[in-house]
Amino acid sequence: MAFYHQLGNIPKVKHTTFFKDDAKSLYREELVSSQGFSGPYSNLYHVYEPSRVLRSQEIPPFESLEQIAWKNAPLQYYHFFTDDRKTKGNFISGRNLYMHNSTCAISFAMVTEDTECFFRNAYHHEVIFIHRGTGRFLSEYGDLPFGYGDQIVVPKGAIYQLKFDDYADTKIMITESTTPFNIPRHYRNEYGQLEEHAPYCERDLRRPENLQTHSKLGEYQIIFKAGERFFEYVWDHHPFDVVGWDGFHYPFIFNMKDFKPKVGKIHLPPPAHLVFSTESFVYCNFCPRLFDFHEQAIPAPYYHYNVDSDEVLYYVEGDFMSRAGVKAGSVTLHPTGLTHGPQPGKTEASIGKKETYEFAVMVDTFAPLQVTQNVKACLDPHYNQSWLPKK
Repeated sequence: MAFYHQLGNIPKVKHTTFFKDDAKSLYREELVSSQGFSGPYSNLYHVYEPSRVLRSQEIPPFESLEQIAWKNAPLQYYHFFTDDRKTKGNFISGRNLYMHNSTCAISFAMVTEDTECFFRNAYHHEVIFIHRGTGRFLSEYGDLPFGYGDQIVVPKGAIYQLKFDDYADTKIMITESTTPFNIPRHYRNEYGQLEEHAPYCERDLRRPENLQTHSKLGEYQIIFKAGERFFEYVWDHHPFDVVGWDGFHYPFIFNMKDFKPKVGKIHLPPPAHLVFSTESFVYCNFCPRLFDFHEQAIPAPYYHYNVDSDEVLYYVEGDFMSRAGVKAGSVTLHPTGLTHGPQPGKTEASIGKKETYEFAVMVDTFAPLQVTQNVKACLDPHYNQSWLPKK
C-alpha cells in the first residue's frame, strides 16, 4: 500500500499483551500479511477471535456474477454500452461480469438496493471505481466517504460494505486482480516516497478514518468470493470489532480528478496515464489535459498494435477525441492481434487542437481477455467496421 497508517488503540509493542478494560481478558491480535511474511502487512486488534464461525456453506454464484461464457466469441474490435444492461441488486449481487482471464476480471454494477451482508474477496484485490453515486465505504479498517470519480483500492481479504446515500442512480466498475494494485515503482524514490515527477502524491490518497468498534454479539453474514465460487459464513460477532490497527495493508481512495496528466512535445503513449500497476495488467486514467506542443504535432494517437496486450477503455465523461459513437458508459475492447487507432477523419480533426476534455479508465492486460454474454447483450454491432471510410 501507499505508506504507514494507524487508527485506534494499539499496544506499544506488537505481539505483546493488550488487555481489555476488565484487565483480565486480551484483545486478539491478527496479522494480515502479504507475500507470506515478506510483503506489506497490518496488525489488527479485535474484541473477539477473528476465526469464530457459527456455520458456513457454499452458495450458488449470484445470477449476475455467473461467468456466462460467450463461446467462440470472435477475434474482433468490441464496443458495448454498459448503461444499457440494467440489472438490479446490491453491491455484491448486482455485479455483472463482462471480461476476465486467469488474473483479471472486470465487472459493472448498478447498485439498486442495500444489504446488511459483508463481503470479502478472498482471492483478488479490487479497485472499485465510482461512476455515479455517493456514500460510505465501511470496513474493519475504518470508514471512507466516496463520490464521483473515486477509485477505492481494496486489498485482498478486507471485509467491507458499500453504503450508498441514494440507490436511484448508481454505477460502479470493479476491476479484480490476483496481485496487488501497486503504486508504480518509477513514481517512487528509494524510500518509497512519491517523487516530484509522479502524477499524484501522498496527499491525494485518502486513508481510512473514523474507526468505530462494534462489539455486539449476534449472527452476521459474510459473503466470501473465492475465484468463481461463493461461500456464506455466519460469525457470532460483528466483523468490525477492531479497536485499533497499524501498518501498510489497508483500503484507500484515489480520485481520478486528482490525477495530473503529463504533456509532451509529441504524443505520449498510454503509460503516461498510468495510476496503478499489477503483475499482469496496468490501470490508467485519462483526464483533461493540454495537447502536444510541437508545431506539427498530431494530438490523436497513432495506430498501434500491442502484440501482448488487450486494451479496455471505459468512457466516463467528456468529448472522446479519437473515437465517434462512444458515450459515457461505453467500453471498447481492442484485443491483441488487431491494430487500432483513430477512426476516419479523427486524426486530421485533431491537428491544431490545444486541449481535450475527457475522463476514462483504461485497463491493459498482458494476457487475452474472455468476454461474457453480458458483452454480447449490449454490443454495438457495427463497431468492427467503424474504421471504413464513409461512403
